Amino acid sequence: MILSEQVATIRQGSPAYPQTLLAGLGSDAPAEFWSNGPLQLLDQTKTGFFCSSQCPGSIVLKTFDAITRMRDEGQVLIGGFHSVMEWECLGILLRGRQPVIWVPARAIVGMHLKPELVPAFNAGRLLILSPFPPKEKRITAALAESRNRFVGALADRIFVSHAAPGGKTAALCLEFLNAGKRVQVIDDPANRQLIAMGALPFEPNSVTVPAVPGAAPNERTRE
Repeated sequence: MILSEQVATIRQGSPAYPQTLLAGLGSDAPAEFWSNGPLQLLDQTKTGFFCSSQCPGSIVLKTFDAITRMRDEGQVLIGGFHSVMEWECLGILLRGRQPVIWVPARAIVGMHLKPELVPAFNAGRLLILSPFPPKEKRITAALAESRNRFVGALADRIFVSHAAPGGKTAALCLEFLNAGKRVQVIDDPANRQLIAMGALPFEPNSVTVPAVPGAAPNERTRE
């Protein structure tokens, strides 16, 4: 499945452009971004999800449990789902009934949608966003950093499975905390640094969000 004619361009000044982007990014807010899927999901409470590319074994199962609980509570997660751990968690989310927002670190115009994402997309449960113009067809470290700040600005709160000490994800967490974002992390000795910075140990939400009518659980195939 190719995303092309269905992709909408959302420009600053239009009613659909989220004010949270301007509030969170200021002059760095993109003049426009691209979307495909139910844009009204941006009006719901969103949890931004991040995890370093290297994740300690002590955190893996705790993360799967946390993601499963958020899925079952109906929380809307938004993220790039690029690292191995993030992608595995996306598979868990796709087996639920709640919406998901995916922000790849590249343009989405003309992008081939992976088969494992198609059922959720066709069910109206998957919103795909990108702040990058059609020419940006390859993922780069610079685009990933820009994407992560885009996700953080849109998110109402942040969940970090793990951020390696001294790494880019840890620096991003500090940015979120300094901006007043609520950041939760897996309660594990490997995340002691994040908790010392002001992040809170993860606790599941007690408020559920209604699932999208007609959506059904679906299996995730291997990439």
